[in-house]
Amino acid sequence: MEYEQKSEPALLLETSMTPALGGDAVSNVVVHPLVLLSVLDHHTRRQEGAGRVIGTLLGSRDGDRVEVTNCFAVPHAERGDEVAIGKDFNRQMLALHLRANRKETVVGWYATALPEGGEEGGSGGGGYRCIADTSSLIHEFYAGECDDDPVHLVVDTSLQTDAVSLRAYRSTPVQVRGEPLANLFHEIGLSVRCSESERISVDRMINAQRRKDGGGEVEEEKKSLEEEEDEAAALRMSMERLLGMLETASAYVDGVVEGKTPANDAVGRQIEDALSAIPRIRPEVFDRMFNDSLQDLLMVTYLSNVTRTQLTIAEKLNETLAV
Repeated sequence: MEYEQKSEPALLLETSMTPALGGDAVSNVVVHPLVLLSVLDHHTRRQEGAGRVIGTLLGSRDGDRVEVTNCFAVPHAERGDEVAIGKDFNRQMLALHLRANRKETVVGWYATALPEGGEEGGSGGGGYRCIADTSSLIHEFYAGECDDDPVHLVVDTSLQTDAVSLRAYRSTPVQVRGEPLANLFHEIGLSVRCSESERISVDRMINAQRRKDGGGEVEEEKKSLEEEEDEAAALRMSMERLLGMLETASAYVDGVVEGKTPANDAVGRQIEDALSAIPRIRPEVFDRMFNDSLQDLLMVTYLSNVTRTQLTIAEKLNETLAV
């Protein structure tokens, strides 16, 4: 990595002072929990003495809305008003991510809050900054990597308010008589949104932490069994509800065909849309796919139970030998 120097400072514009943005400018950023967890993991594993960490944001843009679905860390070093970025590493990681998901593109970059008093190590007076002068140079680098204007996501890991706050920015250059003077960072709207699979994972993590804080292995095992029973009951209720809706739809179609029920075009289109969304599979093919998936699920469950039993035995042996 080679150090590059930036002469123009970075200016931060307060939210209340942010002017109205143009139609093509980003005004809303949606962040998925996976991104936040990846940034926190990168911050936890940072090198000793590092002031902050940065990385590339991946996602998609739709008009003035940017959705950030993934990210990866990028090595960098800051020294005074100079910064070095692992450009080759960023290019290689981006190529690997695009092989897994071609729909994701580079939409910006993230960074953690920078301690006051120095870029590399030392928290100085104890304060933290969201934007530093070196942010301008990093933002210029990502402007060349993005198809549109990049967004800058700042994760405050100082925990000064007992919370991990997120802020999103977009940058515009400040020029005087055609000469660049500074880069102005505008704070824009930000929200955290979960997909269905992410919501299930986050709920699992929260419940596991609550059980850990509560203490008691017996109580934890009891709660785990109760949750499994609740999940089985919820699945059974969902299947019964689905069967009931199918029977209702089938009875409606039969009634319309027989002339007992007046036809409704809107209901007919909804039934057609629902049926067209389901792939056409022969019954014997569906049975084979279902049985194969069920066997895989049972095998994974069996291996998980065996692993859990072995870990429990190992813990008991270690406790016995320690005594």
